[in-house]
Amino acid sequence: MFSAWYALIVGALMIVQWAFFLATGQVPELQSEPYRIAFHLVGEAVTAIALIGAGIGLLRRRPWGRSVALIAYGLLVYTMIVSPGYFAQSGDWLFVGMFTLLLAMAGVAIVRLVRTSE
Repeated sequence: MFSAWYALIVGALMIVQWAFFLATGQVPELQSEPYRIAFHLVGEAVTAIALIGAGIGLLRRRPWGRSVALIAYGLLVYTMIVSPGYFAQSGDWLFVGMFTLLLAMAGVAIVRLVRTSE
């Protein structure tokens, strides 16, 4: 159940975080690097949607839930490794720490998903 709930919560929080950043004008790359940030936002959205779908599939014990979860967690691990670089560059170490913690928790979720019938 941890893997399912973690996927749902992180997927939802990714959407909330980006909505907040966009609504409050905290994405200066929209003007300076519009193509790069657009591709990044699509990748983040795909990851969030995959995580939410995986969480629902796992909670409802759908046969496809585990496969979708493994793909979604792969997407998440990639974004958890790449995204902190932006915040490290700007000296925002709180966000770097947050991503480190979230990456460790994703590792736990993946191990639990692989080792159990969760």
